[in-house]
Amino acid sequence: MTIKTILACLTDARSAKSVLAAAALIARRHDAHVIGLHTVESLAVYPGVALHVPDIVFTEYGRSQVAQSEDIKEIFETAYQAEEFAREWRLLHSQSETAAERIVESAHCADIVLMAAADPDADTAAHARLLESVIRDAGRPVLVVPQDFSGDHLGQSIVLGWNGTREAVRAAHDALVLLQAGDCAHILRVNDHSHDAGLKASSGDLAAAFDRHGIETTLVERSWERPGVAAALSREAMERGADMVAVGAFGHSRAYDLVIGAATRDLLRHSEVPVLFSR
Repeated sequence: MTIKTILACLTDARSAKSVLAAAALIARRHDAHVIGLHTVESLAVYPGVALHVPDIVFTEYGRSQVAQSEDIKEIFETAYQAEEFAREWRLLHSQSETAAERIVESAHCADIVLMAAADPDADTAAHARLLESVIRDAGRPVLVVPQDFSGDHLGQSIVLGWNGTREAVRAAHDALVLLQAGDCAHILRVNDHSHDAGLKASSGDLAAAFDRHGIETTLVERSWERPGVAAALSREAMERGADMVAVGAFGHSRAYDLVIGAATRDLLRHSEVPVLFSR
């Protein structure tokens, strides 16, 4: 199993270059096909709101969306004009569906989905919701790329967050597809003093499985401390010079995540390296 179809979701012109740069690094390494996807949403008018929307509003909104789509398509074509891997531009319009639903539809036939992280300097609540929806519903690994990404390699040295959950298992095997013989995997277990014996054994078995693929694997244990697991993963990646973090995403119910919060959201907000989310 290897990466052969990459879905690069291009939501705006500012972040498109980072997403395309990350997709190119993976595509060159795996000789993969890149789909550059831009989704245009319809102007939402909510039922029951007693407000007349003039036709000119719809017209101007449509024009702005066309202009943005053309800008992003030009960025896509310019970025890849000298590349040898296969690529295609895909523009989808959503009517009753949201952008997330159209992205999820396209993701079903991709090996990996790439999306831009939220802009830390902007009000990005809508984009954060988009990321969460795709990670939860796509059924495919989603690589979230920092807005200023400019690395020269990706998926060759990965910090894997391990806690033995189903989501962590998915993340481990999704990461393994990106890795090749001679690459590095750092399996990080954050010790919270619960189920220690079982986790220690499973992390050792996982390291042995990676080793059989020719991956240089290290086991790392850190004590749990504030500000938490997301910070520990990010710190480990920076200290080891890793080019990616891989984690299981949203391992709790939606109600738990809403009330308690999740390491997933912390990584979505603050990671300085690309993060692969699996669910």
